[in-house]
Amino acid sequence: MAPITIIGAGLGGLTLARVLHVHGIAATVYEADASAEARTQGGMLDIHDHNGQLALKAAGLFDEFRRIIHEGGEATRVLDPHGTVLFDEPDDGNGGRPEVHRGELRRILLDSLPDGTVQWGRKVTQVHPLGDGRHALTFADGSTVTTSLLVGADGAWSRIRPLLSDAKPEYVGISFIETYLFNADARHAASAKAVGGGAMLALAPGKGIQAHRETNGVLHTYVALTRPQEWIAGIDFANPKEAKARVVAEFDGWAPALTALITDGETDLVPRKLHALPAGHRWERVPGVTLLGDAAHLMPPSGEGANLAMYDGAELGKAIAAHRGDLEAALAGYEEPMFVRSANEAVEAASLLRHCFGDNAPYGLIDFFTGSESTAAPPTAEQGRPAPDSR
Repeated sequence: MAPITIIGAGLGGLTLARVLHVHGIAATVYEADASAEARTQGGMLDIHDHNGQLALKAAGLFDEFRRIIHEGGEATRVLDPHGTVLFDEPDDGNGGRPEVHRGELRRILLDSLPDGTVQWGRKVTQVHPLGDGRHALTFADGSTVTTSLLVGADGAWSRIRPLLSDAKPEYVGISFIETYLFNADARHAASAKAVGGGAMLALAPGKGIQAHRETNGVLHTYVALTRPQEWIAGIDFANPKEAKARVVAEFDGWAPALTALITDGETDLVPRKLHALPAGHRWERVPGVTLLGDAAHLMPPSGEGANLAMYDGAELGKAIAAHRGDLEAALAGYEEPMFVRSANEAVEAASLLRHCFGDNAPYGLIDFFTGSESTAAPPTAEQGRPAPDSR
């Protein structure tokens, strides 16, 4: 079979490479990062039984996945700004959306691939169509490769997407600002108690303090603010003291156990502006190239981003294996269902964002969790519930 080139060693690209390997099909993954350890891999992901877990089963890695589950991490609670618990759902242990650390999940995928499958430090700078579905890629180090099947698994700002679509991600009006507390139960007891055993969302219209309990007493905080990009850019994040003061000022009067998640943060604040592609983003079939994950359907965090990327990778891998010798049939068979499921999830993600930060927050999110009727504007978020992350 003609060489298969995957751009991006995130969860989606690695799942594709693994499923192809299971079917005896070779692929090469090119990743801009210098190594697997070049940057941190985000926080906790809840992996859903209807997509992410199915992808791991297709990859033959479900048992390895079960071994890295963070027991108790499925717990979810919603608080008001005063710290009052309005909704508290414990981890029932049913395994529908168990929590794992993104870095650990990526490690399992990397370890499952033959040596040399992932080529590190290979940042794509140019892509040229050659006709007949073939493409030539140039990397920042000056090297080049030619491929008969090019898969863009390279995230929000994909270098491959322009071959298929003129769409560009747009700012959704909300930014997350991240920090961490370590050894929280001993050193930050009030905040640790407020967060509980899994995900905590303290919400008000237009803003929120969200945190996720990770392993070893780590609390990963995501502050959400509905602010223009210019406002976020106006904060000097290189000055941690000033940045904390600017951010925590947005939560004047909130419970100290919540604001301490910001002021006691033990890592520099990191802003993450949320972007999305148009809901229902799709393209006409172009020979020899396709996309998966955020490159294909970037959406606000909702708990589905990583799950969809892995499911895309598994479905594409299975389609290629089922249509050996006819890549165009494989790509067409993969893309149409992917367009449908990602369009549906994009609508859900935007709705969840409004549930979290709309005029009826935090009650809109509680209505969403409980299935109650709500008069709030239809609501938005990432993990199987709003615990931000993604690629």
